[in-house]
Amino acid sequence: MGNVWSRSEPQEQPQHPEIKTEIVTTTTTTVVKEESAFQVGVKRPVDDKGEVKGESMQGSPAKKPKRKEEWAKKAKKGNNKREQKGEKKEKTLQTRPEHLGPREPRIPKKKVALLVGFNGTGYQGMQLNPNCNSIESVLFEAMVKANAISKDNSDDAKKSAWMRAARTDKGVHAAGNLLSLKMQIPEDYDIVERINSFLPPQIRVWGYVPCIRSFHAKNLCDSRVYEYLLPTCAFMAPEKKILTDTPTFEDDLVISNNDPSNPIVKYATRSTPELKQQRHDYRATQQQLDTFAAAMKIFEGTHNFHNYTNGKSFKEKSAHRYIMSIDVSKPMYIDGSEWVSIKLHGQSFILHQIRKMISMGMLVTRSNTPLSLIPKTFEENKINIPKAPALGLLLERPIFKVYNDKMRAKANQVERDIVDFDVYKDKINAFKEEWIYKKIFEAENQEHVFDGYLTSLDAHLGDDYKYLNPEGVIPDICLVTTKYNRPTKQESDDEE
Repeated sequence: MGNVWSRSEPQEQPQHPEIKTEIVTTTTTTVVKEESAFQVGVKRPVDDKGEVKGESMQGSPAKKPKRKEEWAKKAKKGNNKREQKGEKKEKTLQTRPEHLGPREPRIPKKKVALLVGFNGTGYQGMQLNPNCNSIESVLFEAMVKANAISKDNSDDAKKSAWMRAARTDKGVHAAGNLLSLKMQIPEDYDIVERINSFLPPQIRVWGYVPCIRSFHAKNLCDSRVYEYLLPTCAFMAPEKKILTDTPTFEDDLVISNNDPSNPIVKYATRSTPELKQQRHDYRATQQQLDTFAAAMKIFEGTHNFHNYTNGKSFKEKSAHRYIMSIDVSKPMYIDGSEWVSIKLHGQSFILHQIRKMISMGMLVTRSNTPLSLIPKTFEENKINIPKAPALGLLLERPIFKVYNDKMRAKANQVERDIVDFDVYKDKINAFKEEWIYKKIFEAENQEHVFDGYLTSLDAHLGDDYKYLNPEGVIPDICLVTTKYNRPTKQESDDEE
């Protein structure tokens, strides 16, 4: 037979009003069931220790109730923090610097792209740096005076999200450059005219473009266009120079070698008036012009430019740059001197890259070195390439094609302005003629910058430039060792 279940009368249990006990018996087994008599939503009794009565007796852990004391402590702690913050705010207001004066009425700020141009002569580059007479330091000060930047933000350009599209070196000019920042735009006067009134004539603000809040001058810049003006006397054959241990004239050039372990210092006289006039009147041959143009074309594309900057090794990815186009103009004549213009359009450039590229193109032209040398400079061997003078270099403009295309695509949804230097084309061209081109030619006629540069090349000490040879090879004698290409000791695989 199968099992027969029978229900017996519940046996007496110890007095415990919270627990109901039910005994179920079979022929073979007696089962004791316990049912909790507690109901949901009913408050359970708690003993003096804060434990729920009955549960601890059965071995199950008691649930911890919310304690009012803990919540009270947390609330008190939060109130104290709020009081402390209030005290800090009061202290900030009380310790406002006296030189700032009373707070000015708040003027709404807008994120803008500020279009500028400048002649870099006499300035230590574009970038804003402490204790440095830079283009940005003068511009920032003028904007504070014009109330384009509030006095409260005048102690730190970062408060205005200040950023440039392209950084220029000492003495380098710019017909067009761009800054992104949060700028105050008063309604009762023309802010551009106001800023220019506090600037020297060699630094100009062309205008501004309201832009999206996330606009970043450097990161959103697709490419940059530079121009370099070079006198064709740079293609003349090298002149032999006599070096002396002591200076012959006060303005002699100091010539030193590139060997720290065995430094040598010599002196070379500057060019005679006859040689200066000869260089001024020089006219390049068509073969020289073609050779130089072909040499510059080799730099187009993506290459490793570690030899065309300072402080980068061959293995660094940042040494790779993409050059879109390089074009050399036909000769132009300024005050009886022959010049060529080189336009370089690249995604970005590293420190001294353009000046070293111009110098390499000029060196192979004047020394009749095969153009096959230039591709070798993109390889691992480290060589010394001199920099062409900063005098002839200027930033034409930064390009924001991708950003402008996105703004045009959204024109149907919301009104957006594009970054376009051509809006100020007439003003920019007039400035270039008056404050850049004219100043470059005047500086060369008065200071003979390129003449001094050619003289220093012809009087160079050491074997650094031995790669300028008819074979177009780079001999070991001219290789340079720096901390960026110094070989490291490899651990031996042999066991000790």
